[in-house]
Amino acid sequence: MNNFYTFSYINSPIGIIFIKSTPAGVCQIDIGYNLNKDISIVCTKDSPVSIQLMEYFQGIRKNFNIKVDIKGTPFQMKVWKALSSIPYGSTKTYKDIAIEIGSPKGYRAVAQACSKNPVPIIIPCHRVVGSNGRLGGYSGGGGIKSKTYLLTLEKSGGQIV
Repeated sequence: MNNFYTFSYINSPIGIIFIKSTPAGVCQIDIGYNLNKDISIVCTKDSPVSIQLMEYFQGIRKNFNIKVDIKGTPFQMKVWKALSSIPYGSTKTYKDIAIEIGSPKGYRAVAQACSKNPVPIIIPCHRVVGSNGRLGGYSGGGGIKSKTYLLTLEKSGGQIV
């Protein structure tokens, strides 16, 4: 097993985003990260994923073309793959995702898998809402405030005033 990681970060409208990568791809994204707690970590601001995330927040990028190196249960991997197919500016419900992956009664398990997403924004778990239209939680970081910002950014075509 390769334990070589690179670290990068960006200052975003929803807080500092900390990115951890392996040679195979991005493995972790933390939103609202406190860099001061890990002073020993050397970070860069110019990694490909950092650049693509900044382009996303500037409204330039609608899709990411970076590799991810994530681990999860087979169910989580199915959910995360389904999340990746939700178009920019669109939303689906937890139930929609459950049906899509062949577990029509598994909407709560889908919500749990969303909460375990290791690379939010890249795998857009923020695009999943409750059947009643409520935003639900956002474990990707920053809570509902971040989720609201991301959805508003995308609904506006990347142009938040």
